[in-house]
Amino acid sequence: MESTMRNKLFFYFALILCSSMGWAQAQPPTPAPLTLNWDQVRQRFEQNNPTLLADKVSIDESKAQEITAYLRPNPQLTLSNDGTQLARYKGVWQPFTGTMLVSSFSYLHERQHKRELRRESAQKATGIAVSTHADLDRILLFNLRGAFVQTLQAKAVLARAQDNLEYYDHVLDVSRTRYKAGDIAQVDLDRLELQRVQYESDLQAAEESLETTKIQLLTLLNDRTPVAQFDVTGPFDFTDQLQPLDEFRKIALDTRPDLKAAVEAVDKARTDHKLAVANGSTDPTFSAWYSYNPSFNNPFDHQTIGTSVSIPLRIFDRNQGEKLRTQLDINRNQRLLDATQAQVFSDVDSAYATLDSDLTLLRPYKIKYLQQAVRVRDIITFSYQRGGASLLDFLNAQSEYRSVELNYINLVGSYLMAANQLNLAVGKEVIP
Repeated sequence: MESTMRNKLFFYFALILCSSMGWAQAQPPTPAPLTLNWDQVRQRFEQNNPTLLADKVSIDESKAQEITAYLRPNPQLTLSNDGTQLARYKGVWQPFTGTMLVSSFSYLHERQHKRELRRESAQKATGIAVSTHADLDRILLFNLRGAFVQTLQAKAVLARAQDNLEYYDHVLDVSRTRYKAGDIAQVDLDRLELQRVQYESDLQAAEESLETTKIQLLTLLNDRTPVAQFDVTGPFDFTDQLQPLDEFRKIALDTRPDLKAAVEAVDKARTDHKLAVANGSTDPTFSAWYSYNPSFNNPFDHQTIGTSVSIPLRIFDRNQGEKLRTQLDINRNQRLLDATQAQVFSDVDSAYATLDSDLTLLRPYKIKYLQQAVRVRDIITFSYQRGGASLLDFLNAQSEYRSVELNYINLVGSYLMAANQLNLAVGKEVIP
């Protein structure tokens, strides 16, 4: 009996073990966490962002137009017959006796370097497409870096909210001990416990904000990684040193892709004007033909060849309208270049002013205010726990500390966003 019971227990144990192993094997593997720094985020963005990839095709399209622009005119080949007579000669039907066969070949010769000018115009259009694509990349990278900075800021706020809640829980533990010892009243303990709701709310808001910023970043990366498995890493701090404004202006004039596109548009407009002038010139058409006519009485005159030149008379249409339009287009693009250059200076100056203002606010926080807030909080907490400070003083010290810490985090985030704005204005990453 005992052996039978032991066998049954062994059987049930083996069945449960096999079932658990089978269930574990059936579960899909948990995806590995994905943590990216800024360089990795940027690389994935340039590889996967659909908007950027779709715009990149325009460069290849423009290069294909270069091929079309440099093609020569197609020659013309004409085959014809004439002189066929449906008649009888000496009682015999000879319908093709008098047929004359003619083959002709003609070719339009383009003068004034029209093909070369068309290719040059198409090549400059490709240059504009490249600069325009680089400008789109600049703008999208600004959005990407903004989402990256917001994610780092949300992580910093979340970490601060967790630290504040842990610190406050420690204070609550001490206060409960004091209450049990009769050192504080019930109403003071209730007020302390009610204040914990604010710290819980801060923590919940920080978690929600972090999840939202991660979703925005994943959308820009065109990545389907679960939010819980995705994270970014990088320094969330500021650099106290800032180069002079003129240095950033010079870099912007050399780097900004929209300014390059404006310069290239002026150059292309000049080429288009040259092409319009060339298109106003006359292009002759050279022709040659060969004919066979066995109906001639001259036995040596059955086969003939000939040549001709056709020259259009450009009396009325000399491409005057296109010449005027392209000349006006040069002036229009020059004005647009001036406007773009003014916008570049405006962008750089505005971003620089914002960045300098954020640095002015951040310096005293890092040097003095953060240490003061921690010192005041610790002193008032120590004093309150020993009966030397009121509950109101303790709550005020806690609130001031939370406010100073959150202001500092927001200022660092504002600084990084201003640095991102300056990178956008300059056209490249000058402040990492």
